[in-house]
Amino acid sequence: MDLERLDPDMPEGYRRNETEAQRLDRNWSSLLQELRVAQTGVQLLTGFLLILPFTDNFSELDELMRIVYLVTVACSIGATTLLIAPVSMHRLLFRRHRMDTLVSTAHAFAITGTLLLGVALAGVATIIFDAVADRVAAWIAGGGVLVALVVFWYLVPLRHRTPPNAS
Repeated sequence: MDLERLDPDMPEGYRRNETEAQRLDRNWSSLLQELRVAQTGVQLLTGFLLILPFTDNFSELDELMRIVYLVTVACSIGATTLLIAPVSMHRLLFRRHRMDTLVSTAHAFAITGTLLLGVALAGVATIIFDAVADRVAAWIAGGGVLVALVVFWYLVPLRHRTPPNAS
């Protein structure tokens, strides 16, 4: 077993002295902490969206906003499914020595789940601004939310992926 799992492209100060199993356990723990944050928010959002059609004013939505609502609900349910799926996977793969599969699949689910959550949040902003202000404000708000999420959830972190002093 190689105790020095070193990435040759990683600068010296950023290398960890850990086994593959230790790295997978660390990655799994980190991923679980991130999922806990996202799961709570997406579950609350989905619950709110699911009761909305049963309110008195829902019938006031026009056809376009109903489509935005349905896309928003579909994205929120998809995000909920993907962000909770790693828990079920862990139970089914428990003690099967498949941590590599679990970590890589859960990572992909988390990325896709947050993408869907971002679209759902933009949809919610669009619907709310349409109801409270007007259609122009709705599209501006929805687009603004989408741009902000892309910038802060993806572009800023991607900009910092390369460690300092890496070739």
